[in-house]
Amino acid sequence: MKLITTEQCTSFKNFIVSHDFFLIAGHKEPDGDCVSSCIAMASIIEHFGKPYQLLSAGPFKRPEIKKYASKFSSELAFMTQDERDRTGLLILDCSELSRLGDIDGDLKGFDTFIVDHHKTADTNTSNAIIDPSAPAACCLVQQLYENIIGKATDKIAKQLFFGLSTDTGHFRFLTEDSAETFRSAARLVEGGASPRKIYDEMSGGKPFSTRKLLGIMLNRVERYYNNKLCVTYETMEDTKKYGAEGRDSDALYTLLLAVEGVEAVLFVRQETDNSCTAGFRSRDSVDVSAIAAKFGGGGHKNAAGLSIEGKLDTVIPQILKEFAKVL
Repeated sequence: MKLITTEQCTSFKNFIVSHDFFLIAGHKEPDGDCVSSCIAMASIIEHFGKPYQLLSAGPFKRPEIKKYASKFSSELAFMTQDERDRTGLLILDCSELSRLGDIDGDLKGFDTFIVDHHKTADTNTSNAIIDPSAPAACCLVQQLYENIIGKATDKIAKQLFFGLSTDTGHFRFLTEDSAETFRSAARLVEGGASPRKIYDEMSGGKPFSTRKLLGIMLNRVERYYNNKLCVTYETMEDTKKYGAEGRDSDALYTLLLAVEGVEAVLFVRQETDNSCTAGFRSRDSVDVSAIAAKFGGGGHKNAAGLSIEGKLDTVIPQILKEFAKVL
């Protein structure tokens, strides 16, 4: 992970100083890193004594983040043109307006600053801190917090550690070049974050129905390309019967990537009659973000996702053709 430069920090502070109100938004279907980076960013704005609104299209279906839903709104507060001109939009954990989802209100035209860590980040603005080597957006927000305010408070240390832990699989996804990330994590632990309690918060509290759904998806798994790729899916009927209270796709990916010889996992869910979402995970050299990008999605080298028009029986073969080129 690279350290934020003095120039980047100065650019960010100048952006904050030059606006009177802020909209803080993360991607749709938020996870712990997205939610935590937004909340920690809000604390920076509070330090400057300026008002803000946290925005998210949701849904907050993951059990570990449901408690944060009340902090966010899916509806943009009404503003006059003069108020819009004095408002800054802060986008966390993604870089495109389209990734924010269905937020009620026009987000176009705001002066914008982006903080993102995705390899597929796509932006032309100079108002951005984008570092694909950072394992979580929270790592970047933590650096801004420490540079501007100082040592994280107990509350913010726990929030940032939760976000970092989410995107690193509680540090399971980190590699030999992660010393700086562990130094950042150590400062958060010194600030009051408990790795054990946060792991329990992340992994516990799953509805029993998610175990049933996990069993169904495991039973459907098919292997392709010399057993290097595992593929499974979830129908709308499955979601209605077992997935309404939440899902646990992380457990699915973990179990399948642990299988001998498996290099990647594809999980496709039928969201509506004519649309699907797909999740990708991989080990080592397989860049699933490049595959997701071919369908308008994105993410990281070893974890990515997308939304696509179509049904399971047409979407899965399309994605398999792209995997055939790399496996």
